[in-house]
Amino acid sequence: MDTDWHTLTEELQTRGSVVMPKLLSSEECLAISGLYPQASHFRSRIVMERHGFGRGEYQYFSYPLPDLVQTLRTTLYPKLVDVANRWNEAMGIELRYPPEHAEFLARCHQAGQLRPTPLLLQYAEGDYNCLHQDVYGEHVFPLQVAVLLSRPGEDFTGGEFVLTEQRPRMQSRPEVVPLAQGDAVVFAVHHRPVQGSKGFYRVNMRHGVSQLRSGHRHTLGVIFHDAQ
Repeated sequence: MDTDWHTLTEELQTRGSVVMPKLLSSEECLAISGLYPQASHFRSRIVMERHGFGRGEYQYFSYPLPDLVQTLRTTLYPKLVDVANRWNEAMGIELRYPPEHAEFLARCHQAGQLRPTPLLLQYAEGDYNCLHQDVYGEHVFPLQVAVLLSRPGEDFTGGEFVLTEQRPRMQSRPEVVPLAQGDAVVFAVHHRPVQGSKGFYRVNMRHGVSQLRSGHRHTLGVIFHDAQ
């Protein structure tokens, strides 16, 4: 994972999101997206339209996670935990996150959050994902990662990753994050601190995917907390 982590985390600290180019190879993207029809890898399947989440579907992986998904979870967490702790400090939140992911998962499991949350999303023409937050329980790691597994312009058109930021007493600010196959975006799960004239304040964040105009799109979601 050849990444300038200092530059990445400083941009993440400032902007609330950052793109990691080519986190996965095209072969790794195909290997992960190819798991979607294999039900044995998953604990549940969600059809978005049934729940008012949008259109399309996704599946949550079951334990044990596929090796690549497990590796991403355990290697990315320690790189992001310093930003997570700095955010909590800035927002006046006493909670701090331990340095290793296994320690944080133990905290989740002790609170009854036992179900794995990494997921594989599948979209077809006309599908989209409404703006939302992936919280799942009391213990929430404030950063998550989405990896685009398909090729924009070849496998699909449309389907842009979208972030919105709601600052107090202001209208929401949208941002479209351009991604190529294998690129990952690291972003805030639910809120982040922003420096104001009187100190830091909390900004509410949501994310989603715009409507696909054609083709098929797969995305891997890496969430670091488990679900209730």
